[in-house]
Amino acid sequence: MRVVSLVPSLTEAVARSAPGALAGATDWCTHPPGLDVVRVGGTKNPKTDRIVSLAPDLVIANEEENRAPDLAALRAAGVEVLVTEVRDVPQAFRELARVLDACGVAARPRWLDEAEETWSSLPPPPARLTAVVPIWRRPWMVLGRDTFAGDVLARLGVDHVHAAHPDRYPRIPLEELRAAAPDVVVLPDEPYHFTADDGPEAFPGLPCALVSGRHLTWYGPSLAEAPRVLGRALRAARP
Repeated sequence: MRVVSLVPSLTEAVARSAPGALAGATDWCTHPPGLDVVRVGGTKNPKTDRIVSLAPDLVIANEEENRAPDLAALRAAGVEVLVTEVRDVPQAFRELARVLDACGVAARPRWLDEAEETWSSLPPPPARLTAVVPIWRRPWMVLGRDTFAGDVLARLGVDHVHAAHPDRYPRIPLEELRAAAPDVVVLPDEPYHFTADDGPEAFPGLPCALVSGRHLTWYGPSLAEAPRVLGRALRAARP
């Protein structure tokens, strides 16, 4: 089985579960560290000719991260493409199982069982918080309706204020974000790389939690430790 992954979290999942199956991955596929495969460009601009030249048995993609024209071009070249859809934590586990089965993984990997058990046994949060969750600036964009990251936070007791917005990633003026007066502003380090010096200064007087984007937005082996890692960052913002 030769697999090309166009989704960083799925790259990590396949690399952990089917060593040697990956023939290619995107430039953004950073885990596991030291992954030695052919790089095929970005998630939004993959080099389809390079992917075809690798003669993969399967390309794995995601309906949100990857563009339909690129996937259509691969299919037109005779490449089988599996497209995932992940909008919440339970769906992530179902899609991970489907991907690994398609990649020829015979036995369900231990990390997947451990991750699912971690999420199914979460204790009730001591209190619920409201949050604004920017994912980009210039222009400011935030989590809106029906997102995996939003469901992750909700299961940890954090309700983001734009969860009912008509758009999944709406553009919201900064003044409006501040006026929402959330209990916490959650600033991930991807897709925009918010840092202590780039992001919190826009929300004076509001607690800001700098969180790992991999643990907030990736669905793969990082799911097992995501509640602990994200919970620690959220607590640090509101000591």
